Amino acid sequence: MRRTRILTAVLALAAGLLAGTPSVLAAPAAATAIAADTYTWKNARVDGGGFVPGIVFNRAEKNLAYARTDIGGAYRWQESSKTWTPLLDSVGWNDWGHTGVVSLASDSVDPNKVYVAVGTYTNSWDPGNGAVMRSSDRGASWQKTDLPFKLGGNMPGRGMGERLAIDPNKNSVLYLGAPSGKGLWRSTDSGVSWAQVTNFPNVGNYQQDPSDTSGYASDNQGIVWVTFDESTGTSGAATKTVYVGVADKDNAVYRSTDAGATWTRLAGQPTGYLAHKGVLDARNGYLYLAYSDKGGPYDGGKGRLWRYATATGTWTDISPVAEADTYYGFSGLTVDRQKPGTVMATAYSSWWPDTQIFRSTDSGGTWTKAWDYTSYPTRANRYTMDVSSSPWLTWGANPSPPEESPKLGWMTEALEIDPFNSNRMLYGTGATVYGTENLTDWDAGSKFTVRPMVQGLEETAVNDLASPPSGAPLLSALGDIGGFRHTDLAKVPSMMSTSPNFTTTTSLDFAETNPDTIVRVGDLDSGPHIAFSTDNGANWFAGTDPSGVSGGGTVAAGADGSRFVWSPAGTGVRYATGFGTSWAASSGIPAGAIVESDRVDPKTFYGFKSGKLYVSSDGGANFTASSATGLPSGDSVRFKALPGARGDVWLAGGASDGAYGLWHSTDGGASFTKLSGVDQADTIGFGKAAPGASYQTLYTSAKIGGVRGIFRSTDRGASWTRINDDAHQWGWTGAAITGDPRVYGRVYVSTNGRGVVYGDSSDAGNPTDPGPGPDPTPTGACTVTYKITNQWSGGFQADVRLANTGSTAWNGWSLGWTFTDGQKLTQAWNAEAAQSGTAVTAKNVGWNGTVAAGSSVSFGFTGSWSGTNTKPTAFRVGDQNCTVG
Repeated sequence: MRRTRILTAVLALAAGLLAGTPSVLAAPAAATAIAADTYTWKNARVDGGGFVPGIVFNRAEKNLAYARTDIGGAYRWQESSKTWTPLLDSVGWNDWGHTGVVSLASDSVDPNKVYVAVGTYTNSWDPGNGAVMRSSDRGASWQKTDLPFKLGGNMPGRGMGERLAIDPNKNSVLYLGAPSGKGLWRSTDSGVSWAQVTNFPNVGNYQQDPSDTSGYASDNQGIVWVTFDESTGTSGAATKTVYVGVADKDNAVYRSTDAGATWTRLAGQPTGYLAHKGVLDARNGYLYLAYSDKGGPYDGGKGRLWRYATATGTWTDISPVAEADTYYGFSGLTVDRQKPGTVMATAYSSWWPDTQIFRSTDSGGTWTKAWDYTSYPTRANRYTMDVSSSPWLTWGANPSPPEESPKLGWMTEALEIDPFNSNRMLYGTGATVYGTENLTDWDAGSKFTVRPMVQGLEETAVNDLASPPSGAPLLSALGDIGGFRHTDLAKVPSMMSTSPNFTTTTSLDFAETNPDTIVRVGDLDSGPHIAFSTDNGANWFAGTDPSGVSGGGTVAAGADGSRFVWSPAGTGVRYATGFGTSWAASSGIPAGAIVESDRVDPKTFYGFKSGKLYVSSDGGANFTASSATGLPSGDSVRFKALPGARGDVWLAGGASDGAYGLWHSTDGGASFTKLSGVDQADTIGFGKAAPGASYQTLYTSAKIGGVRGIFRSTDRGASWTRINDDAHQWGWTGAAITGDPRVYGRVYVSTNGRGVVYGDSSDAGNPTDPGPGPDPTPTGACTVTYKITNQWSGGFQADVRLANTGSTAWNGWSLGWTFTDGQKLTQAWNAEAAQSGTAVTAKNVGWNGTVAAGSSVSFGFTGSWSGTNTKPTAFRVGDQNCTVG
């Protein structure tokens, strides 16, 4: 868990993410008909699965809370359902780095406003600069200001913060701490524009590893938090006293007492440590600081807690244990806003035997621990753990004391007491969000209960997907937590794949005609890198590694499960009959090739490396290079053979500086035809054929007709339907895709941080992908469904579905209605919308103008309201009144 969280995204990049993100590409040789379908998108539930470095409660409104993740976007808490709602699914392919959230701020003056500072890497792994995104509807929609530097949501030090802060007295003023020596930045217009605070005296100097030539660990972690003393300002006037934390062990804290006009190093401060957090309790005049000798989130061997009296300038070491007894740093830090003097902190880097949480009710004078030893190795816990909602959090482990399973956590840099509820506390770990709602039982001497409070927050990085024709509908290969067998997409599986438990699963496959036989490969610090199942993934047993294996690579199962071909990291391609007890070297194929199997012939396997396809017809013993030319020259490729058809191979991939697109072979890879209408393609998958169709449905993450999206074809790629929309893009989706062989229209999509998303079509009863309609103006019957999906004080969000219930296709549409209560449209997606007085008009965008008879199209918008928010009762398309559904 310590290393793979970084490597998950890096490996995805190495597999072709950067190459697959061009800014300009030549137009396709031929125009392609693109239709649109309305899909319902959900997550295959895992609940969590990654690092949550920040949790933010709004200080003015009850039950308004947010969480930020390092690669999976931001989320808002829904109190009514006790779930999290994703907020950054609209981030698109070209801006994939903006799914990494380095900081988040919720406005206590106007709780409708929320800001996120986004960007995943500060080195070359992320080609784009960072940005500050701002929302006035709690994250339902966003506006963005690009920054002239990069931000690092998945960089070392990402658990420090918050780097982004709103002035609690004058909320048009915001500060942002930048990494990489870029200093402190300020906005005076609610985040619209930003300028460097040029008189701030220190840009930071701490680097995790100055010798790292990749720029990842050698980046200067910079300005790491900003805290306002709200008692030094009045409403509408800028807060005078501002504290800033800097990644500098000798000069960690600075202060301004004149609203940022001048800055000074805080006198008397401790040295030798980094201040991960600075939390101010203005009611009792204490600034609490959590220190570590390292930047985290994985490292940290020593730490201290300090208290600074803002009135007298007195520093007090309030550490709960002696410095010599620490083997960890402190980071998680919070105060109880209802009970001044109550403060809590975490030992974030205490990996073994467990993390530690400390609590004081006398401003740090004395402390109690969440757990302690009675007599080593026996522990006494002040808490009980209930992980019944996410049972995989035990990791299937049965450790020896003092280690327990499930653990209280690790990488616990986010810790917050609800400012309105002293009994509720949330904290983030490397795998989930835990919480309690009876925290004050700690002080009463009885046990408080810790449970996952993470439903809706899906943060796995997906490397591979499979949907067998029988058994479980979905198998996944994931970073950090291995992968799962989903027998019910709406339920959290009881356990990840174990025996062995890979830290990251890199590839999996099933035998097409014997789908109970499954193979998976992955990374493991010590132990085998391959595992087999003969019961559809319900149980696993380890195979034997050939010499030299250092990582999972890719693997393929023969069509009948009698043999396997494995291309592991660290050595060349190998083949075996049976379950991998003895491996032999394959000849004629280079090391590092991507391998796949024919889905009909059990002895035919394929490989791809550096622009060449290789074919074996003897079970992987010998490969021959195909004479096919014009394929992508690099290794940013995904290819698959079609089930039920011998030698039918589809290949997707490429780069903007060479061949890039989708190719098809019907002769076992001897030759390929490039689909002229596909600009770019990065994945290919197959699903159940449409009713009346003889060929399986194709799915791809691609750019077609100039539009990036998830596409479906029911006619072998002759025409395509975009099945996602601008509100559902999920950043980078280039690792894997598969349809469901049992459910027409269902598709499973990989993301790099938002888990496995799957979509179901509203068009399942009328599946043929339509071409352009004959009529320039829609005529005939129509039905409109108008649904308010979210509403808050002064604002709302609505979804509109427009169905063509006539007998002819539309080629372009325009929907009109009237707001009767003074509502004002503010922003729309998947439609061009405008308002004049009370009249609203929503027109198609380029890709969703074609609506076949019996099909529908959807769009959404946000608006403002006051008093009442009555739904419109009448809609028109052209000269036709629509039925209101």
